[in-house]
Amino acid sequence: MKSPGKAYTYALITVLFWSTVATAFKMALAHLNNIQLLVIANFVSLMVFFSMLVFRNTLSELKKVARSDWALSALQGFFNPFAYYLILFKAYSLLPAQVAQPANFIWPIVLMLLSVSLLGQPLRFQGILALLISFAGVVVLSSQGQLQHFKIVHPFGLSLCLLSSLIWSLFWIFNMKDKRNDLIKLFLSFAFSMLYILIFAALTHNLVPVKSSAMLPAVYIGLFEMGISFVLWLKALQYAVSTSKIANLIYITPFVSLLFIHFVLHEQLYYTSFIGLCLILGGIYTGQIKSNGS
Repeated sequence: MKSPGKAYTYALITVLFWSTVATAFKMALAHLNNIQLLVIANFVSLMVFFSMLVFRNTLSELKKVARSDWALSALQGFFNPFAYYLILFKAYSLLPAQVAQPANFIWPIVLMLLSVSLLGQPLRFQGILALLISFAGVVVLSSQGQLQHFKIVHPFGLSLCLLSSLIWSLFWIFNMKDKRNDLIKLFLSFAFSMLYILIFAALTHNLVPVKSSAMLPAVYIGLFEMGISFVLWLKALQYAVSTSKIANLIYITPFVSLLFIHFVLHEQLYYTSFIGLCLILGGIYTGQIKSNGS
C-alpha cells in the first residue's frame, strides 16, 4: 500500500541519520583505526539484520538460498561492506570530514560511467558534461580553501574516497541484478564481510581490546549508517508513489552533514567545500537529465 506521508517520514529520518555519520566516522577514528572500526560496526549491523530476520520470522528462508546465491553474496559482501567501508574509513582518517563526505558523494557519476562499460548503456553529451562538472567539484573540494594557490592537500586520501565510490558503484550494479529478498541479501553480505574483516584484522594484529569510550560512535555507525538506515530507506521506497522524488531527498544529506561537521566536530568550513559540493551535485543532476530524457 502506497503512503506518501510514511514514505517521506522514513526517507527524512534516514537522511538525518546519514547526515550524522561523517561526524561519527571522525569521532570513532579518533580512537580506532579503520580496521577496528569496521570490525565493531560490521558486527553491530549484522546483529541488526539477524534480529530483523528473527522478528519477521524469515530466518528459515536462509535454508532456501541456492548455492550460486551464496557465491553471489560472498562477492557482494567483499565489495560492500568489507572493501567499501575499509577504504572509506581510511579516507576519513586522512581527510577533513567536510572534504571526504562530498568527495565520496560522486558515486552516481561513477555508476553512470560503469553502466556505459558494463551494461552497454550509451554515453551521451549530458553524461560527459556531468562528468566534467563533478570532476571540477572534486578538484575545487580537494584544495581545502587554497583555490587561489591551488594544490591537492591530501591526494592519497582523496584517491581513497574516489576508489570507495568506484567500489560502491560496482556493488550497486551487482545488487541491481539480484532479485532476492533485500533483508536476506543484506544479512548474507554482512555475514561474509564479518568473516573477511575478522581474518584481515587477525592478520594485521588488530583484534585487540578497545576503550569503551571508542565503542559508542562505532556502535552508532553500525546501527545508523550500515544497519537500520538501509531498512528505513527500503521502507521509504516501498511506500513511495514516486521513488524518484524520494530518492532526490538524499541530496539534502551533504548539506546537513556540513552543519554537524561544523557544530559537533568544530571544523572550520572552507568556502571551497560549498563550491565543490554544489558542482558535484550539479554534475549528478546533469547526469539525471540525461537518464530522464533517454
